[in-house]
Amino acid sequence: MDFFLHEHSFLVFLLQFQNADSTISLTSYFFWMSSTHIGELLLQGPVFIKEPGNSIFPVGSEDKKITFNCEARGNPSPHYRWQLNGSDIDLSLEYRYKLIGGNLVVINPNRNWDIGSYQCFATNSLGTVVSREAKLQFAYLENFKTKMRSTVSVREGQGVVLLCGPPPHSGELSYAWIFNEYPSFVEEDSRRFVSQETGHLYIAKVEPSDVGNYTCVVTSMVTNARVLGSPTPLVLRSDGMKCFKVPVPQINWRRSDGLPFSSKIKLRKFNGILEIPNFQQEDSGSYECIAENSRGKNVARGRLTYYAKPHWVQTIKDIEIAVEDNLYWECRASGKPKPSYRWLKNGEALVLEERIQIENGALTISNLNVTDSGMFQCIAENKHGLVYSSAELKVVASAPDFSRNPMKKLVQVQAGSLVILECKPRASPSAFSFWKKGDRIVQKSERISFLKDSGLKITNVTKADVGSYTCIAENQFGKANGTTRLVVTEPTRITLAPSNMDVSVGESVILPCQVQHDPLLDIMFTWYFNGALTDFKKEGSHFEKVGGSSSGDLMIRNIQLKHSGKYVCMVQTGVDRVSSAADLIVRGSPGPPANVKVVEITDTTAQLSWKEGTDNHSPVISYSVQARTPFSVGWQTVTTVPEVIDGKTHTATVVELNPWVEYEFRVVASNKIGGGEPSLPSEKVRTEEAVPEVPPSEVSGGGGSRSELVITWDPVPEELQNGEGFGYVVAFRPYGVTNWIQTVVTSPDTSRYVFRNESIVPFSRYEVKVGVYNNKGEGPFSPVTAVFSAEEEPAVAPSQVSADSLSSSEIEVSWNAIPWKLSNGHLLGYEVRFWNNSGGEEESSSKVKVSGNETSARLRDLKSNLAYYMAVRAYNSAGTGPFSATVNATTKKTPPSQPPGNVVWNATDNKVLLNWERVKAMENESEVTGYKVFYRTSSQHNVQVLSTNKTSAELLLPIKEDYIIEVKATTDGGDGTSSEQIRIPGITSKLDEANISILTTSVLWTL
Repeated sequence: MDFFLHEHSFLVFLLQFQNADSTISLTSYFFWMSSTHIGELLLQGPVFIKEPGNSIFPVGSEDKKITFNCEARGNPSPHYRWQLNGSDIDLSLEYRYKLIGGNLVVINPNRNWDIGSYQCFATNSLGTVVSREAKLQFAYLENFKTKMRSTVSVREGQGVVLLCGPPPHSGELSYAWIFNEYPSFVEEDSRRFVSQETGHLYIAKVEPSDVGNYTCVVTSMVTNARVLGSPTPLVLRSDGMKCFKVPVPQINWRRSDGLPFSSKIKLRKFNGILEIPNFQQEDSGSYECIAENSRGKNVARGRLTYYAKPHWVQTIKDIEIAVEDNLYWECRASGKPKPSYRWLKNGEALVLEERIQIENGALTISNLNVTDSGMFQCIAENKHGLVYSSAELKVVASAPDFSRNPMKKLVQVQAGSLVILECKPRASPSAFSFWKKGDRIVQKSERISFLKDSGLKITNVTKADVGSYTCIAENQFGKANGTTRLVVTEPTRITLAPSNMDVSVGESVILPCQVQHDPLLDIMFTWYFNGALTDFKKEGSHFEKVGGSSSGDLMIRNIQLKHSGKYVCMVQTGVDRVSSAADLIVRGSPGPPANVKVVEITDTTAQLSWKEGTDNHSPVISYSVQARTPFSVGWQTVTTVPEVIDGKTHTATVVELNPWVEYEFRVVASNKIGGGEPSLPSEKVRTEEAVPEVPPSEVSGGGGSRSELVITWDPVPEELQNGEGFGYVVAFRPYGVTNWIQTVVTSPDTSRYVFRNESIVPFSRYEVKVGVYNNKGEGPFSPVTAVFSAEEEPAVAPSQVSADSLSSSEIEVSWNAIPWKLSNGHLLGYEVRFWNNSGGEEESSSKVKVSGNETSARLRDLKSNLAYYMAVRAYNSAGTGPFSATVNATTKKTPPSQPPGNVVWNATDNKVLLNWERVKAMENESEVTGYKVFYRTSSQHNVQVLSTNKTSAELLLPIKEDYIIEVKATTDGGDGTSSEQIRIPGITSKLDEANISILTTSVLWTL
C-alpha cells in the first residue's frame, strides 16, 4: 500500500485486527499547513495584506454568517470583488452577501449554494491581483437510521469486529463504544481497539466478560454533535465446538530498509498506532507491522511516499522598465512533483503572443509598450497545492530629466589626478548624450574619454581643465542638460608629522600634525588610535586638539598604559587626503605576576613560584612577597631567601612564618617606574605544626575566696599556638619550697586557674609560672612571679556607729575603723547598708561603699520625715565582715514650698535694700530658721550668698551694672523654693542718681 505525504505533514498509522486470524490493514491520516510568499512591493499597485483562508461551517450553528478576510494596500486604494467557483458573486444581493472593506461576509450560509472555492480580486488604476483560493465546507452529522442490529455470536477465544457504520456526515469524526449502558465506555487495551478511521471495534480475543450490548458513539470534531447507533448484542456461541485459546499477539514496527526509527516517531495504543510527526523526505520508505504470538506471526507492509506542495525559490519583484526595452521575469518554485507555472495579468490569464512568451516559469516580453503595464502574478502549482507571487510592471516613456539625479554643481580635484564627471539623467528610452566645455563641444583625446553611462573621464588633470562642463541628453521625447564646474587645486602636504615617542605613565605629550594646503579648500584633521576614530568627547580628560587652522596637533595629558599604540593623523580636504602615523610607547610599572603557587610548605617556611606578568615596556628589576593570615591587618611584606629577589628570579622561600597558621601569598613586581599591581593571592595553605615557643604574658593573680590561690594570665594568640591540642601547664609553689605543683589547663582561651585547698594560709606568698604545650610537645614557661593567696575576710565589726540627719534627703553615718594588720591583706573599705521602716531589712535595703581609710558616708536622695536604719561592715577581696549594731535617724521635713513673696528693693549708687514677706511653713514642712539672699552681676556666673534671720537685707553693692537677685527660706530640712529673679539695672550718670527715689523702687508681688 502506498502513501503520499506533504512535507511537514503529521502521519498516524492505525493497526486493525480482523477476526482471530489477525488480518491486518494499514491506514493513514495526514494534515499540513501552507503559506504563500508575497513579494514586498515598493510601488503603488495592489498588494495583499490579508488573504482568505479555508473555513468549515457547522450546519445549525448559532453564528449565522461566515467572514472571508481580504485586505490589500495600494495607491490609489484598491476596490474589491469576489468569485465563487470561478464566477463573480453578485454583491447586490444584500440578504446573502455583505462587503466590509475587502472582507466578504456570507449571510445564513447554505451548504447547497455556498460550498466551494472563493477568491478575492483587489483592483486600482495600476492593475488587479487575485488572492489564493479559500475553500468553504459544511460540517454536519445526521442521526443513525433507527433499526435493530443483529446479534453477533462468537466462540470464546476468537476475534471479532463490531461494525459502526457512521450516518451521513461532513467533517472529521471521532468514535467510541458504550458497553451495556452509559457511561461505561470500552477501554482500549492490547485486546480491544477502536478504529478512528472506520469506527469499528476490534476485539482480538473474546472472553466471557465481553458478553453484552455494544453501542457505537459518533462525535463531530467540528460541531461537537454526538449520535448513538443501535446496540449490537455480543454473545458466546454454544454449538459444542471447542476453540483453542489463542494468545493476544504482540505488535512491533520496523522499516523494511533496516534503518532505525528517528527519535520523533511515537508508538501509541499498545503499539497499534505508529505516529510520524512533521513528516520529511527522509521518513519516506517501506514500513512493516509485525503481529506475533506463540502460534506464529503475520506481517503487513506499507510504503510512504514523500510529496510537497510548491514552495517559492525565487519570487517576482516590482520592476520599472523603459518603453521599447525587453523584459525577462523569472519565478521558480520547488515541490514534488515538480510544479508547473502559469501567469496572470490584472487577475486574468496572460494572453500569449509572438512578443509575450512563458518558458519554465519565466516570462519574456520584447519591445515593451505602455499598455504592458499592470499587476502580474506567477502561479506555481502541482496536484498538492499552489502558490502565488505578485508584482507590478511599470513601462515608462519620458524625456531626459535631471531632477532625480542632478549633476554636481562643483567638482574639486587635485592637479595630476583623475576625475569623472557624472551625467545620469532619467530617460525612457535611454538618452543620447554629449558634452560641452563653455561653448565648445568636448572632443575625445588621450586624456579625455566618454563612458558608457554618459560620464566624462579626464586623466592627469591640469589647471587648463578648469571650467564649466555641460552634459546634453536627448531622446525622441525631448532633451535636457546639466552643468558641473571643475576646479583644480594644489595637493595637500604634511609639513610637520608626528614621530615615534617613548614616555612614562603620568606624563603629557604632543603629537604634531601640521600641513600646507590649497587656500581654496577647507581642511579637517582626524586622529585614529589603533585603527579606531578618536572620540575627543569621550576621551576629553586625556585627549585634546591644539594648534592653529593649519595644525591638528594632538595633546595627550596624564598618559596611561592604555594609550600605547599606533596614532594616525588624517588630513582631509574636499579633493584629497593625506596621513602620517607614529608609534607611542608608554612605559609603566609592571603588571601583576601570574600563577603564584606554593611549591613546598614547612612549619616556618614556604617555597613560592610565579610567572612574569607584563613589564609594560620597562623590565622588571625586583620582586617582593607579601603574606596575609586571618590574624594580620591586611597584607604584610615578609622575609624571603634570597632577601633581594631580582627581576629574572621567579622563585623564593618565605621564612620566619608561624607554625600551624593559614597563609595566602602574593607577589609584587617593580621596575624603574615603580611598584606594580600585586598578583592574585595564592591558594590558602597552612604551615606545619611545631612545639609552641611563646609562653603566656602578664602572669599574675591573687584575690579569690578563703583557701584559694588565683592565678591569671593573658592567653597566647591563636597564631602563636603552633598546632592543635594547645593548652597551658600551670606551676606554683609556696615561697621557699623547692618542688613545684603542676596542673594542665586544656582550653587555649582560658585566662585563669584557681587552686583550692584548706591548708592554704590566707595572704601567703607563692611563686607561679605558666607554660604551654600542643600535640608536638611542651614549650617554655613564663618567668616566675609572686602571687598571694586569698585574704581572710574581716573578723570584727566597726564600732561607735552613729547617724545624723542633715536635711530632708541626707543622713551622715560615721564609725570607728576596725583594727587591721598588713599581714592580713588589704582592707578595701566599708559598706553601709540602710533601709526605712516601711519594709523589712532584706526587702528594701540599699548600700553605699566607701574606700579603705574613710570612716563616714553620706546617704543621699532619701525620703523626707522618715526613719532610716543603718549598719556598717568592712570588706576586702576575700569577702565581707560582720555588720555593726544597727543605728537609726529620721530625715527632716521638707523645706517650705512657698517662696518669699512681695520682694521690694530700693537701690542707691552703692547699696541695695531688700524687703520680703515672711514664709510660713505648713505642718508637714520644716520651720523657717532664716533666709538666704543669692546675688550676682548679669555678666558673672559665680553667685554670692548673704544669710539673715530677718525679712530684710542690705547689700553693699556698687550699682554700676545689672544685678540678678533671688531669695530663699532656710530650714533644718534645707533651702526652700526660690523667689522670682530680680534684675536691678545699673546707674550710669548723676542724672540717674538724682532721680533714684523715683526710678529704682520696684515691688515684686508673688501670689
